[in-house]
Amino acid sequence: MRKLLLPALLCACASALAQVKPIAKPMVNPADTVPAIIEHTANGNSVKFGSKLRELRGVAGAPAPFFTYFWEFGDGTFSFEKEPLHLYPDTGKFDVRLFATNNYDDGKRPPTRPKKVVVKSSKTLLAATPVPGFFKMGGSVSLKNDCMPKPGDDMMMVMGYRNKTENLRANISGTIVMLYNDKEFAADNFELAESRAYHQEAVTDLKAQTAALAANPVIKRKQDIYFASINPGITRAQIDEMLAAENLAVREQMANFKSSKAWHFENVKQGEERYLFLHFKTTPEMIKDTNATVRLSGVFLPDDPALEKETFTMELQIVASHDPNKMSIKKSRMNYRLTGKHRELTYKVRFQNTGKGPAKKVDVGVSISPVFDPTTIKVSKTKPEVPVGKAGYAGQSFMDTIMRKDSIHFVFNNIYLPGTQQEGVADADSTQGFVEYQIKFKEKPPKLPIKTGAAIVFDKNEPIYTNRATGRFKMGLSPAIIAGFGFPLSAKESNFLTQRNITIGASIAPYAPHGRYLQAEIYLSDFQEVTETRSTGNIRKDTTIEKFTYIITKRTQTTSTKVTTINVVPVSLRYNLNAWVGGGVGALVSVDLNNRFKNNINYDLTGTNGTSNTNFEALAATAKKTFSDMRASLFADVVVGRVRVGPSLGFRYFYDPKSKVSRTTTYLTWKF
Repeated sequence: MRKLLLPALLCACASALAQVKPIAKPMVNPADTVPAIIEHTANGNSVKFGSKLRELRGVAGAPAPFFTYFWEFGDGTFSFEKEPLHLYPDTGKFDVRLFATNNYDDGKRPPTRPKKVVVKSSKTLLAATPVPGFFKMGGSVSLKNDCMPKPGDDMMMVMGYRNKTENLRANISGTIVMLYNDKEFAADNFELAESRAYHQEAVTDLKAQTAALAANPVIKRKQDIYFASINPGITRAQIDEMLAAENLAVREQMANFKSSKAWHFENVKQGEERYLFLHFKTTPEMIKDTNATVRLSGVFLPDDPALEKETFTMELQIVASHDPNKMSIKKSRMNYRLTGKHRELTYKVRFQNTGKGPAKKVDVGVSISPVFDPTTIKVSKTKPEVPVGKAGYAGQSFMDTIMRKDSIHFVFNNIYLPGTQQEGVADADSTQGFVEYQIKFKEKPPKLPIKTGAAIVFDKNEPIYTNRATGRFKMGLSPAIIAGFGFPLSAKESNFLTQRNITIGASIAPYAPHGRYLQAEIYLSDFQEVTETRSTGNIRKDTTIEKFTYIITKRTQTTSTKVTTINVVPVSLRYNLNAWVGGGVGALVSVDLNNRFKNNINYDLTGTNGTSNTNFEALAATAKKTFSDMRASLFADVVVGRVRVGPSLGFRYFYDPKSKVSRTTTYLTWKF
């Protein structure tokens, strides 16, 4: 048995090591280092912009590649057009930047290099005009980005804030805050490399700013006047209580993020819009799941107590390549302990018409994993916003849901979705849409990745296939207790390893693993005492003790060893065949925690000349050692029972190469 088992152990360990491969660094195409070249033609303060970019390299099987554009004009305004015409409100020198994003392209984004544009004269000097559609949600703060985040790449974010006309304030001041690196993920996803402000916004410490406002007597006086106007007789304590309740939602929002940066602004005129430009570096360490969704949030905190504090949260999907048609899953990393049949997952499929004409019908087909219950699907949001169900009248815009055997189709009918290459279309948002839906499990699923993909058909064109959104379960930790009884199989020599032993200890492994996993263990083994006696008779030697003469007839030497060991399995490779049977291989390191050795020598004496016979103990010695020896053993085992979580019974075979001892342990373990 030993001859067959040892090669199997070595092969299993070698197979595990063979799967650890060095990571090769990808080669960089020289074309990816060519920066975007900005071209411009000035006519007074009217400047027409264009660009020269590297050649696009299409991805096999994907739609034709194209660039999208984000221009920062250096005066606090911007554009997403390919060749914008910009009117500068004043003469001067302006640093213009172009951030181009390559879609359906296998390379990197062209590097950005600022270009200084000089406006020497002006036919007509104009005030900065609002950007159409930036504040679509109607709030005082909004965010807009130039691309989805890609690990190791750049992303531009515009944070806009304004003094709404309905505020009825000629001027307002306050603080604007950018929140990023949500706490859901262990690693930081973003680094704020640079921020550019064009209206003297001053970087401020948010806590200090908040404390200063709270202690400012002028602000307090304004608060007293305002709250007294809506609630005569109100006390200062009641005002403080109301302010604390009002700030609760904002504080809760801020508590979701690890990083923030704040700016204080002054004198925003009624109807005026201002913008901050934030250059984010997406860290290489950011979550590698390219189906996960990260959040960034802007917070608007006016100094005037009568104005509402507002937040705007943007959800972004991490991508491996820039592709406007994507599928994502919210909270893609789930806690398996807390996942049951009633757990609801939220999926979102984004699409963009990149054609030369409008689409009237968009069919979003989504595969349904067998772990889901299709009858629980519930559509929560759509863009374009249309009613879900059948049309009420001819020509009505609506979304039909068609269930197939292993998929569902969300079909937008009678809509108008412009194409990015359509003449006269400048707003990229108008070419985009999405469907968001929730779905529940049939039952508690296996702890395996859940993959879902989508195919999008615009009118009668060929389908465009998205990425596969993958839901994964967090590893989680499963502690366990171990109690066992060991006994020897065979040995070439007798020592404590050939004795029975009792084992008690603990292990740690991933929670409820399906398939292969690693496990570490530590436990104590107390071996039964080993006693050995050697006797020699018919010695017939004379000796004298206390002047009496005796004849030595027998010599008896008795030795005993009692050992307690501490045993560590740094890591073992294990595999659960199913919920009831598992097995594993590994190496055990044993250290003698307590080694007690006794040595006794006795003589049987026959008296002479009338002296009576006697027994004489010549030596009685005891030696104790701690951490006296260290050994390594190989093992393999089989476990039956509730091998993922719960009680199970195991049978483990050990082989100690040093002493050539084979032994086994039968043990009971309970994983929590």
